[in-house]
Amino acid sequence: MTRKNFKKATFAGGCFWCMVKPFDELPGIKEVLSGYSGGHLTYPTYNQVQTGKSGHYEVIQITYDPFVFSYHQLLEIFWPQIDPTDDGGQFIDRGPQYRSAIFYHDEEQKQLAEQSLLKMKTDGPFKDPIVTKILPATTFYEAEEEHQKFYKKHPKRYKQERVQSGRDLFIYENWS
Repeated sequence: MTRKNFKKATFAGGCFWCMVKPFDELPGIKEVLSGYSGGHLTYPTYNQVQTGKSGHYEVIQITYDPFVFSYHQLLEIFWPQIDPTDDGGQFIDRGPQYRSAIFYHDEEQKQLAEQSLLKMKTDGPFKDPIVTKILPATTFYEAEEEHQKFYKKHPKRYKQERVQSGRDLFIYENWS
């Protein structure tokens, strides 16, 4: 019997290249796509989003089986990938397209995201205010093929990006 109860989860955590791998290939994860959400253009391109004027976030959209891997577990992976105190982008990547956000797809996701945000504010490792937004999911536009599974297509450049951006050092210093 094939189960078709897959759900979607959408997260913005700065450069989408760096956000795919932590979720990819986990049990219950069917697919992780890089893309754009939250803006005012229809079918935006990478170049349009990079201007910071389209209103889109760089996001990943995860298709997952909630009976194998829960939304709560996805949130537990999401938070340690980002600096939730930075409203100007993430790490070396600056601009509104790189801000962090959780886009919820239903009321249950909204409640779980809000609970995780409250926990981050009260029990998290940060003294500065948490600015990660919780927003209703909007149309997801899949990024161009060259941006999909970047860590697999360009492993050396991917590793270099993570180190040079300061992401890996930040994660090590704040989440380890």
